[in-house]
Amino acid sequence: MKSYNKIFIGVIAFTIFAFIAANAIMLNAGQSESGRPYRVEINRLARVIEENGFESVDLSQCVYVVNIEKYGGDFYNAESDYVVREIGGELYRFDYTANENNNDIFLIVNFFLTVMSVMIIAVMIYIRSKIILPFDKLKEIPYELSKGNLTSPIKENKSRFFGRFIWGVDLLRENMEEQKKRELDLQKEKKTLLLSLSHDIKTPLSAIKLYSKALSKGLYADKEKQSEISESISIKADEIECFVSQIISASRDNFLSLVVNNGEFYLSELVKRIADYYSERLALIKTDFKVESFTNCLLKGDIDRSIEVLQNIIENAVKYGDGKEICIAFSEEENCLLISVQNSGCTLPEAELPHIFESFWRGSNSDKTGGSGLGLYICRQIMHKMCGDVFAEINNSFLFVTAVFQKA
Repeated sequence: MKSYNKIFIGVIAFTIFAFIAANAIMLNAGQSESGRPYRVEINRLARVIEENGFESVDLSQCVYVVNIEKYGGDFYNAESDYVVREIGGELYRFDYTANENNNDIFLIVNFFLTVMSVMIIAVMIYIRSKIILPFDKLKEIPYELSKGNLTSPIKENKSRFFGRFIWGVDLLRENMEEQKKRELDLQKEKKTLLLSLSHDIKTPLSAIKLYSKALSKGLYADKEKQSEISESISIKADEIECFVSQIISASRDNFLSLVVNNGEFYLSELVKRIADYYSERLALIKTDFKVESFTNCLLKGDIDRSIEVLQNIIENAVKYGDGKEICIAFSEEENCLLISVQNSGCTLPEAELPHIFESFWRGSNSDKTGGSGLGLYICRQIMHKMCGDVFAEINNSFLFVTAVFQKA
């Protein structure tokens, strides 16, 4: 804001300087030229009188000379400036105005300078009030969000320049706040579950330890009793195994809280947003990117989540393919639309194909590539929440990952 204020003051100072300089130049020009233009005109008229007589003079085309008088009684009594010339033995008085035209030019130049200055200052004020000041109020928002200050709503603004930006940032803040709340609730549920399961494990574990001590000390000499104790140990071990399975299941399946807002959207919108994003990016890395022809239709689901699904699939194609070709193909099956992302250079063994949608699973071809093993897992979770599905297959070193959408 301070820098802009300096620029604003500089523009005003330059405008004032332009006014002074223009008027000074015109004033000097007027003074240096005074007496010259009208003299040229008088000389021309004098030649006309000398050659053709006084009656042939036409003043309608004259700029400076306004009247010509022959010598007479009131010859030297004139209201305007004049020049006396002797032509053919007679005296003639040429009345003239030397500055009228200069004054008109002076007024016109000043008028246009004024209009231009007012427009420039008005534009500067408009930029300051509609762009600089609103942006100055927004500059702290990303910093506050980075610190986790998510509770204070962002004040709405109807600015044509920042209205949608403010709305988007406030929506981001709300989503981050909801995500934070979901994470806290999830952590609370996990902690409660782990404490409960830990407590439940103690009972069969104590029984197993007790039975083990009894067996080690030979307290049960009867083989039938020993068999009964062994069976009890096995039952308690099964209980512990069940509890452990619950812990593993909770740690694997509940770590994501994906919100899907199901609705309807057009296939063309989905394809356009994906193509706009990846066409230029893949061209930079020399990957041939193709989008096959399709028939536009209305699909069920969440447009933003659908874009996320296709982005995750394409990102995997970029990371694990050979970088030569990525193609998006379309097909229909019953009341569903199938969008297939194909990439060349697949190095994933077919035996590992059934596991690619599991959480935190990474194939044997990912040793030199970073990742979390969650991309395709998230894709499947999202597609299931949109009543769709996703599957993969390998054909002639091409990997096909296909998302199944329901038609509206």
